[in-house]
Amino acid sequence: MLRIVDSHASDRSGISRRVMMGVGGIGLGGLSLANLLASRTKAGTPTTPKAKSIIIFGLVGGPPQHETWDPKPNAPEEIRGQFGTIATRTPGFRVGELMPRTALLTDKLAVLRAVVTNDNAHSTSGYQMLTGVPHIPLSQENAAPKAPNNSPCIGALLRAVRPETGGLPSAVTIPEHLWNDGNLPWPGQDAGFLGTRFNPWLIHCDPSDPGFGIPALSLPGEVPPLRFNERRSLLDQVNHHYEATRRSGVTAAFNQHAHKAAELLYSANARRAFDMQSEPAAVRERYGTSRFAQSCLLARRLVEAGVGLVQVNWTRIKDQPNGGGWDTHAKHNESIKYLLMPIQDQAFSALIEDLEARGLLEETLVVWFGEFGRTPRFNKDGGRDHWGSCFSLALAGGGIRGGVVHGVSDKSAAFAMEGKVEPADIIATLFHCLGISPETEIRDAFDRPIPVSRGQVIKAIL
Repeated sequence: MLRIVDSHASDRSGISRRVMMGVGGIGLGGLSLANLLASRTKAGTPTTPKAKSIIIFGLVGGPPQHETWDPKPNAPEEIRGQFGTIATRTPGFRVGELMPRTALLTDKLAVLRAVVTNDNAHSTSGYQMLTGVPHIPLSQENAAPKAPNNSPCIGALLRAVRPETGGLPSAVTIPEHLWNDGNLPWPGQDAGFLGTRFNPWLIHCDPSDPGFGIPALSLPGEVPPLRFNERRSLLDQVNHHYEATRRSGVTAAFNQHAHKAAELLYSANARRAFDMQSEPAAVRERYGTSRFAQSCLLARRLVEAGVGLVQVNWTRIKDQPNGGGWDTHAKHNESIKYLLMPIQDQAFSALIEDLEARGLLEETLVVWFGEFGRTPRFNKDGGRDHWGSCFSLALAGGGIRGGVVHGVSDKSAAFAMEGKVEPADIIATLFHCLGISPETEIRDAFDRPIPVSRGQVIKAIL
């Protein structure tokens, strides 16, 4: 079953954001999608766009810098770990040995080796990565999504400054939200002070399920097409009869969004995007069979359909060390060797190669994402703990210069020495690549102008 979830908190209107709706029921029978769709805010002066879409390849939980982009082969084993390094397509650049497929693609990648949040909690460091704004206070695990930490996430910012077309929203999150143990959602996953109408669509789904497909985008059985068309006609008649009321701000907005909901149902573009069964078996196998891997393939299909930003969140895997996630506090080596890195290396390399083969890489910016890295030294349980003082990310496509390594960490990959990058800089760079100036203004709850990002564009990787 595919479900769209509005969000996790309540806005000032008092309407719950935790309302979950099957896609088949979002306004398709009663035109109730209206509250999810909204008008745009005024955008600033655009830059020259290189990217049309962004895919955030989200290895949430904290992927290790030592075994991926910033290995330290000359450090003691308690720091470097048990794995070696391998050469890449980029002369002089070596990565961890557990990413052989990705190593062949570094000519298309820009690596950031000195990303810093100075925050060691999943939820608050994640908040900073998603919004570009440090959480108040830092390093607070299980932080709730509420003021004053209610800055809008990247997807919400995009929905606020770029018009939507084609029956799909400009920002989608799959296959689930980010959460701490107990299903406690992180802050920074919604539109925050912008209001719920700009929330990215959170689509709970499992594209690896053999039963996954487009039936959820069809009308409910009790609402045949003729009846649905009659409802649309009735809505038009009511709006026409109460012309004066319809011209009021709230009602006019509802009318606009209700028709948007109807357009989604009739959008062949939207239906094709979710039709995973039409994908060749060889392509699906290339990505891998896990829920995360198939979600990466769905992300490619969504950007093909015109979605501006797709965030693919890593999903935990039952009966595996550390809950099958990247939070490797124990059995770090076992987890990354036999589970995490094989899935990551296969899915990430497949996504880059697939986009390139389809002529989409130049217009699709792919971001290797994590909320922080792992500690330089192993703990007593053979794990690496949380580390926000220095970690690595990678970007490809969409205006990014390949074969670039930006930033230098110290001999333990513990602290940034040169080229420090903060989340606000990354967000500024993403919007710059989309042709949207980071200085583009949005308005907070008090109608004060705020730039999309206060960071600096990372020109060294463009």
